Amino acid sequence: MIVSTRGRYALLLMLDIAANGTRGNIKIKDISRRQGISVKYLEQIITILNKAGYVRSERGPQGGYRLASKPDEITAGMIVRLMEGSASPAQYTEDGMSETPYSAVCITTVLWKRLSDSVNEVLDGTTLADMLKWVPGDRLTEVPDLPEYCI
Repeated sequence: MIVSTRGRYALLLMLDIAANGTRGNIKIKDISRRQGISVKYLEQIITILNKAGYVRSERGPQGGYRLASKPDEITAGMIVRLMEGSASPAQYTEDGMSETPYSAVCITTVLWKRLSDSVNEVLDGTTLADMLKWVPGDRLTEVPDLPEYCI
């Protein structure tokens, strides 16, 4: 499984809202500044998260976004699956078997199923609250002091 940029940015966006949400609604432009991700890309991602019910939006001068649930109720698996469709390293049907004509004799099916189970266990067992504990210092709350380059 390779998580796309969209999946990684969705996790970052949700982590940013979780870390800064205690101060009220979070504006996309503020997340963009802190994370170095374009506003347009974040708007595409937040639309998906909003439709799925993971964030709530509010209009107006004090508007922005906030989590729809507590950070300890939202898992990485929920976000990754929403953005990626699946967290499996190989294509499987509902029963977990490979979709090849040789499924019954395919030895690698067991390997891919075990790998898929392990990945899902980590993703589903890791909440936004867990990930916030891993963040060093003010990584999600401060704008990084980056040099400006002009050409």
